[in-house]
Amino acid sequence: MMKKFLEQISEEVMAAFAQAGYDAALGRVSVSNRPDLCKYQCNGAMAGAKKYGKKPIDIANEVAAGLQNSKAFSSVEAVMPGFLNLKADGAYLASYVEEMLHTEKYGVEAPAQPKKIVIDYGGANVAKPLHVGHLRPAIIGESIKRIARYAGHEVIGDVHLGDWGMPMGQVITELGERYPELVYFDEDYEGEYPAEAPFTIADLEEIYPTASGKCKNDEEYRKKALKATLELQQGRRGYRALWKHILNVSVTDLKKNYGSLGVDFDLWMGESDADPLIPDMIAQMKEKGYAVLSEGALVVDISREGDKKELPPCIVQKSDGSSNYETTDLATIQWRERELKPDHIIYITDKRQELHFTQVFRCARKCGLVRESTELEFLGNGTINGPDGGPFKTRDGGVPRLEFMVKEIEDHMLKRLRENEKSRGEEPQPEETARQTARITALAALKYGDLSNQLSKDYIYDVERFTASEGDTGPYLLYTMARIKSILRKDAEAGGTKDAALGLPEEGAHKALLRSITSFSQMVESAYQERAPHKVCAFLYQLANDFNSFYHGTKILTEPDEAKKAGYITLLRGVLGIMEDSIAMLGFEAPERM
Repeated sequence: MMKKFLEQISEEVMAAFAQAGYDAALGRVSVSNRPDLCKYQCNGAMAGAKKYGKKPIDIANEVAAGLQNSKAFSSVEAVMPGFLNLKADGAYLASYVEEMLHTEKYGVEAPAQPKKIVIDYGGANVAKPLHVGHLRPAIIGESIKRIARYAGHEVIGDVHLGDWGMPMGQVITELGERYPELVYFDEDYEGEYPAEAPFTIADLEEIYPTASGKCKNDEEYRKKALKATLELQQGRRGYRALWKHILNVSVTDLKKNYGSLGVDFDLWMGESDADPLIPDMIAQMKEKGYAVLSEGALVVDISREGDKKELPPCIVQKSDGSSNYETTDLATIQWRERELKPDHIIYITDKRQELHFTQVFRCARKCGLVRESTELEFLGNGTINGPDGGPFKTRDGGVPRLEFMVKEIEDHMLKRLRENEKSRGEEPQPEETARQTARITALAALKYGDLSNQLSKDYIYDVERFTASEGDTGPYLLYTMARIKSILRKDAEAGGTKDAALGLPEEGAHKALLRSITSFSQMVESAYQERAPHKVCAFLYQLANDFNSFYHGTKILTEPDEAKKAGYITLLRGVLGIMEDSIAMLGFEAPERM
């Protein structure tokens, strides 16, 4: 088993504390908050001073003396008022990195008890195109899924389609207004329904907003839509047939659009899949006294002693007998518990949904829909804002469609690529090759631009900044990887260099690059435990910066010392492999050339 680098050097310092007669736990090492003075530090002497009735600097000096012959450190210094400043030894760093490069996941160990995790992160509604609001939960969820899998857990991603509520009733009502002659609206019809849908995805994308708008302004129309929703849920044959058409047409389009984002779901379940469980679930809630009537609706009181603010009850059945989002979410939790038996269910959606999930989770616990051991977690993402700081909109004030946003950033990347070719005096790539490179780079720009922010924070969508080839961007990472690939190609063309020992690193950029690499397994663990893709981004940016500093100050292919050159090439292969695994966790890939 390969220990994390911080754990390994902590053991050295802990042993020195114990040898000096102090609690070994005081020897925990952290990354220095003053990297200009040292790269690692230990503050244990400060914590131990009161316990042992000594000055912190005296304890630190004793421990420093015990570490003078340690192979892990080239320098150990006790400084006032009692800090230990530590510098890792170059040979020790190189030895650790060599061991990392020979493990399957660069030192990331499988967990002792892998978890089974369900991540609910799509939230798309059928009959409606994906828009800017769907971007964050999709790519954040995809990344958290991939990070958890890399960390060694079993993860199931579910899109959880909105396919059973009022929008369905609205579309059916509008179709009935436009095409009353369709056989689906004949209640006496007993034959087979047509296999082909009487509409296309383009029709649906016009029908739904029209129906939604009418519901806001026409009370009679709204009542018709509510009635259609209830009749659909109660099993009216023609409506069920229409609903299946809506689902088939929409899901085909959704799969295409999610696919263009590199987002892939294991389950394409919807609210409708939970519907058969609802009658029994409601009956049990009533029987056990959890669900009670309130103004005609069935509600469950979710308040708890000690609540700082009053929480409204969870409505599990509306006064007209129909289901709502809470009902289907509760039934979905029950289905997942019965069929999948997960240890953990994570929901990723807009942070404004927090109250809804608080109600659902409390209701699920109170009514015994999940085991006590099943963890239920809500991750609320921030919004994407425009340059003015308000919600991101199109020029005419509408909500931007996701496929148009992706196309815009692809076109922008293609333009940059062509400009770069011209400025470097290169032969232009064929159109299809250039377009494919632009597509890969655009996805990296879009995803990294989003994921480098903490998921709960809002951010400003800035195409110019996201697509820049310098700075903390996706394209900068890909340019760095393309540079490494170019060096490795040239090495292969010259006969190829076999993997070799990394050798003793020079001070400065070479040693800094090794230090960056050693933090990989710690980063993966933190990114998983904290559900924090931005930690993967921060690691990648630091690694790319350290590699580029090393590259600019080092002769690699022209190094005359063959052993040294072989060590450099081995190091580059390792850096590239770690970067490839890291960008895969973020949900994008790198082209061969830029």
